Amino acid sequence: FKNYKGYPANICISVNEEVVHGIPRKDKVLKEGDIVSLDVGVIYEGFYGDCADTVGVGKIDKKHEILINTAREAFEIAFKKALPGVKTGDIGFIIQKYVEKKGFSVVKQFAGHGIGRSLHESPEVPNFGRPGEGEILKENMVIAIEPMINEGTSDVEICEDGWTVITRDRKYSAHYENCILVKKNGSEILTEC
Repeated sequence: FKNYKGYPANICISVNEEVVHGIPRKDKVLKEGDIVSLDVGVIYEGFYGDCADTVGVGKIDKKHEILINTAREAFEIAFKKALPGVKTGDIGFIIQKYVEKKGFSVVKQFAGHGIGRSLHESPEVPNFGRPGEGEILKENMVIAIEPMINEGTSDVEICEDGWTVITRDRKYSAHYENCILVKKNGSEILTEC
């Protein structure tokens, strides 16, 4: 991610209430009970890869463990649904429904995306939606599905650094992402965070 649209670091490291795009710093010291999202990108032979996972530092609060697992589970459910002919609204709907059933909220200002020769391509793959709406997934399309979910409300804001996105209520957030290849008989995970 170094220099992508001016981003100043190689990896996005978001801690606790930081949703995405956290900037690593020497004075950002992790402590037991923190949760940390690591968002990594790679360019290989002209193609982009993008994945993220959230992990706990030492012993973490049970509700934060559930938050992290819910982000991963929401991805898995959406991944299984991502087939040719399915619309992006179907993907977003299934993520939102699952996350809200678990008592959390989905971030609406940021979304998954198509990916290939550019990091962010069409279609946008939101974490909320209505069934039957949005762009149609096509066979051999590569997309990044990335549930970003909050312990509290879905509201977020961007910090003064112009990058770090935090929850408005300062409650914790978890992020999970992988790139997938949309295939007729069951899609394939291309990255494995």
